[in-house]
Amino acid sequence: MKPDIYRWLFRRIPSMTLYFDEEGCVVDASDAWLERLGYRREDIVGQRPERFATAESAVRIASEYVPLMRRTGRLDSVPVDLQSSTGERVSCVASAVVNQDTRRDGHYLSTVAVYSELEAQARMERHYRALYRSTPAMLYTLDREGRVIACSDRWLRKMGYRRDEVLGKPITDFMSSGNQAMLAGGRLQAIISAGELDNAPRELITRDGETIEVVVSAYADRDPEGQVRQLLCAVKDVTERNRAERALREAFDENARLREQLEHERDYLREEVNVAMNFGHIVGESPSLRKMLARIEAVAETGANVLVLGESGVGKELVARAIHARSPRAERPLVKVNCAAVPRELFESEFFGHVKGAFTGATRDRVGRFQLADGGTLFMDEVGEIPLELQGKLLRVLQEKEYEAVGDDRTRRADVRLIAATNRDLEEMVERGEFREDLYYRLSVFPIEVPPLRERREDVLQLAQHFLDEACRDFGYPPLQLSRRDVDTLVAYEWPGNVRELQNVIERAVILGKGESLRLDLSLPEDAGAAPEAPPGAHVQLLPDANAETGRRFFTEAEWRELERENLRAALEQSGWRVSGAGGAAELLGVKPTTLADRVRRMDLRKPR
Repeated sequence: MKPDIYRWLFRRIPSMTLYFDEEGCVVDASDAWLERLGYRREDIVGQRPERFATAESAVRIASEYVPLMRRTGRLDSVPVDLQSSTGERVSCVASAVVNQDTRRDGHYLSTVAVYSELEAQARMERHYRALYRSTPAMLYTLDREGRVIACSDRWLRKMGYRRDEVLGKPITDFMSSGNQAMLAGGRLQAIISAGELDNAPRELITRDGETIEVVVSAYADRDPEGQVRQLLCAVKDVTERNRAERALREAFDENARLREQLEHERDYLREEVNVAMNFGHIVGESPSLRKMLARIEAVAETGANVLVLGESGVGKELVARAIHARSPRAERPLVKVNCAAVPRELFESEFFGHVKGAFTGATRDRVGRFQLADGGTLFMDEVGEIPLELQGKLLRVLQEKEYEAVGDDRTRRADVRLIAATNRDLEEMVERGEFREDLYYRLSVFPIEVPPLRERREDVLQLAQHFLDEACRDFGYPPLQLSRRDVDTLVAYEWPGNVRELQNVIERAVILGKGESLRLDLSLPEDAGAAPEAPPGAHVQLLPDANAETGRRFFTEAEWRELERENLRAALEQSGWRVSGAGGAAELLGVKPTTLADRVRRMDLRKPR
């Protein structure tokens, strides 16, 4: 067909139709449009459609319909009020389709718009459209692709946009990046096809970048085949409610954390009260023990870090308790941690704590030992077992008194006095590269060495009687006393397990004797051997207040000291009064030469002329 034929057909179409160029200006009109509105063709060619609309519709055409049409390529039954040449108001609905140049990336070429004059029912629909826009609720409507085709004035005010900036754009353009990712890949269209939403949580982003937390409920407008034509969505702003709920949850979590911390402190304090933190549990009067107690007294009042050295079982924890009890921090907790019992992967959490979600299994915040000990004392037993990679963080908290919990970027402060203990040679570990040198010197500001039990044999009898009294009391047995043979056996044994082994031996002996006697013969190792014969001149008579029924004998303190003196004299005489060296008295007795020399001076033993 020739172009003239197309023009003739267009003008004879029995509907009110306009044809626009790429600038949106009128190129031609159907005869029906001209006849109904009373214009001549030459009056309208080159004019924009707003020229023939009421003032209200002209604004809507420019700010709403033109942007929507250019983004979506069409309009479907939008309300327009035209104005005839005589000033008559003609209410219509308009539908339009855009002709785009696919070779030029969708370049706008022309538009055809068809106008249908409204009947009574159509006017009622238009009235409801006006109500939709002016309702005080936050509303928007989406087409099948998720593009905004209508929205209420309240929604626009809340979001800070103009209508022409919104219509035709995907609703996800106004959502948070998290929501965009959640609804990408066709998931938004799938939700629209499903048709309904009930308080679905979403995050909208205003023009100013503010995040609004909302819940969305929706109802689907379906065609006769049941397919969704558009989705009408109602939005409720729950930002303040959610903030209040989060603040309440945080307050509850903080209360729970503080309650847990107080419970930990209560448990620690209760334990400290129960064990009576004082020198009362450090039993003995040997010179080596008195020397150690003097060092405890000297350092307790200071804030210096202390490194307690000694073999397993010598009572390093009792030393830490004694230091804490005599320090200005005595009213605050003494928190203990056995580094050897902490799994490598949990060391950092054990010392510094962690926040909820920091790692798999971290279902709630956990208070670390440094936070528990804040203002008090932290006793780290077996400090040589700390992994090398964590030692730097421990050094930092000792130097700067600052640390971060696992998974938290907040720096915390801790005022903690550290007492460390070990049975390992830290200097040798430093040389092997297994322990940081700077940490070693930071820990060993004031070292205290706890002597093993074999070097303080003077204290064996006193310790044994102390443990015997405790065991009888704990097991509900009547009090027992050590016999002469019991004393000889205990003093002769070397005690490789130190004080801890002595306590265990006494408790086993009480249990095996069923509270009626002390069965050291069953509780000591098989290779412990029988008690040695008493040295010459060490005869001890049964005291008047001995148990008449059992006939068991025991030593008074003075008798025991005399027995020890005679035993030491016998060893010196056998060695020719040589204290050290091969065959010397120290070797015969199994003690250090320096220890034996102290005993000789204390007992005022002299080689006969």
